[in-house]
Amino acid sequence: MAADDDRARVLAWLREEDPRRLEALWRMADTIRREHVGDAVHLRGLIEISAHCGRQCFYCGLRAENARIERYRMRADEIMDTVREAERRGYGTVVLQSGEDFGLTRFWVESLVERIKRETGLAVTLGLGERSEAELAAWRRAGADRYLLKFETSDRELYRQIHPPLPGRSSERIAILGTLRTLGYETGSGVMVGIPGQSYASLAEDILLFRELDLDMIGIGPYLPHPDTPMGRGQWRPGIAAEEQVPNSEQMTCKVIALARLTCPDANIPSTTALATLNRVRGVELGLMRGANVFMPNLTPRRYRVNYQIYPGKAYLADSAPGAPGIEDRIRRMGRIIGMGPGRRVMRVRSSPGLRASLS
Repeated sequence: MAADDDRARVLAWLREEDPRRLEALWRMADTIRREHVGDAVHLRGLIEISAHCGRQCFYCGLRAENARIERYRMRADEIMDTVREAERRGYGTVVLQSGEDFGLTRFWVESLVERIKRETGLAVTLGLGERSEAELAAWRRAGADRYLLKFETSDRELYRQIHPPLPGRSSERIAILGTLRTLGYETGSGVMVGIPGQSYASLAEDILLFRELDLDMIGIGPYLPHPDTPMGRGQWRPGIAAEEQVPNSEQMTCKVIALARLTCPDANIPSTTALATLNRVRGVELGLMRGANVFMPNLTPRRYRVNYQIYPGKAYLADSAPGAPGIEDRIRRMGRIIGMGPGRRVMRVRSSPGLRASLS
């Protein structure tokens, strides 16, 4: 019964449109954020190390069939130069992200992680897609601290339809998340908000799954399709009533960030680049005001960034326009502080009001 009550409360908030009620939700999420993870905003330097991908996901510009982008794979020395830039800027973590590129072999990634750990004091987060347990174990032994693997949606049928598996392989991301936890990684996952075919009920299940998985990191961003994909061209139609379709809006994304904070008070939750892409003026701040405590400035060298096209028009806030405040200044102007060190999840002893009290 308790689970049913929680589901009903989450669902009610997802459907809420009253501005006064939503202001109360933002305040609750911000209060729980402050009590459990404090005012620090942890900056993690994002490096998009490869634009190769063997998958055919229906919305992603990196899909293997997209011939309109120039593929690249950064060399180890280029990556290390960028890692050192993150360290110079005072970031505590680097995030190495790529398409599902099997040219990034077990031994190459292992060597790179070992080098980063040997030559810097940074934490290392990997986001390299669905990889084998042997690969994940080797990278953990090499010193990788965290792994990010979004499950995107808990609706298995919707996931299957828009993420065709590789031949001879199944896409069991929830099982892989369990493996990551067993291997000792800090484990991150998350969802896209507003995928065509995503219902309010399935999004509520996603939020409750965050808690069930006990995630250390939760990434939440709006669905933004690339135009050179089946979903971006409108060639895929979901079988769902219009009134049940979740919008891929800024407000809905902020609702999910806030509900994730109330559901998982101690998790690290970023204000994502995708949210900043929807709202280039205040997107970062809105996420941080509504439950988030992490931001990932993109440090990918300029010559490569243009070709890492998961979706078009990405906001790049590591490089401010001349005279404009940088991300650090924007954070301080909010009354927040820049986090020091790797920013690991810290389980607080102080009690939380609980999901039911928070969502009521």
